[in-house]
Amino acid sequence: MKRYTKYAGLLFSLIAVFALVGCGARGGGAQGGGEEGTYTIKFSHVVTPETPKGAAAEKFKEVVEEKSGGKVKVEIYPNSQLYGDEDELQALQSGAVQMLAPAGAKFGTIAPQLQVLDLPFIANSTEELEEVVSKDSKVGQAIYNNEDLAAKKIKVLGLWDLGLKQFSANKPIRKPEDLQGLKMRIQSGSDVLKDQTETWGASTTPMAFGEVFNALQQGVIDGLENAYANLYAQKMNTVQKYMTESNHGYIGYVFVVNNDFFESLPPDLQQAVTEAADEATVYNREIAFQKDQEAKKKIEEAGTTEIIVLNEQERQVFKDAVVPEVWDRHADVVGQDLVDELKSREGI
Repeated sequence: MKRYTKYAGLLFSLIAVFALVGCGARGGGAQGGGEEGTYTIKFSHVVTPETPKGAAAEKFKEVVEEKSGGKVKVEIYPNSQLYGDEDELQALQSGAVQMLAPAGAKFGTIAPQLQVLDLPFIANSTEELEEVVSKDSKVGQAIYNNEDLAAKKIKVLGLWDLGLKQFSANKPIRKPEDLQGLKMRIQSGSDVLKDQTETWGASTTPMAFGEVFNALQQGVIDGLENAYANLYAQKMNTVQKYMTESNHGYIGYVFVVNNDFFESLPPDLQQAVTEAADEATVYNREIAFQKDQEAKKKIEEAGTTEIIVLNEQERQVFKDAVVPEVWDRHADVVGQDLVDELKSREGI
């Protein structure tokens, strides 16, 4: 009987511990609200702190902790330390983390309209890009005021730039035919990226970003598309002989917060989070192109990878193969009005 009582007490203690852990993992993620009234934000992302996203996350932490007088603390988990591409949105919705900044492609299954950011050639320069995705543009409004995200208790705080996309492979890519037969990694969740890449002749392999380096090393895939900043940060240049500067697409990160958590904050702290998000977004836009070009220079200096810069005519060949056909094929998902707006800018 004594032995039974001992084990029963142990079992009860374990149940109590798991119950406490479970309570901490549920809800919007507010840690506190007690005597000190402090709150902790877990901010997870999949790239290194040196990238434009990583730097903007650090800027947000600095500003919100200052504006809140230390009542809001931010814990940043970069480089897929907590969650990878495949599970970070689920973690946000469950409250396991409170903030993310995934690429637009990652929202394909829960907010399909965000695939507008994946459409090829939506801008021809970083200057034009700022106009196309600004908060007041039609594309920007489709992101910030997205009804699908709101229905899933996800609040958009900003749209962060990474840069324009380039090709990376172990063979030179100068024309669409050079992609034929290649296995190219694409971001998961985007039918647009699959359509675009296969239209150029490659096969596609959706894959979490944290798995790409090993997949290239082992020959599971032949190449990918990404901005110089990410390619260099993950040392892709050490396993890729060629990169082609095509500027054929945009990578934008949608900076989001679990809305249950946001609404659990007192009004003054909600304001601090919103203002810090705005400052981090402005900061990101100021540094993104600079960091991307610094990464390009470092790749060139490493001497492991030849960078091929397409001239205007060569780039146009890639563009003509997908614009406006790929845009039109996805107008029912991203919105005919957005496609029409992009066509108008192109004079189509």
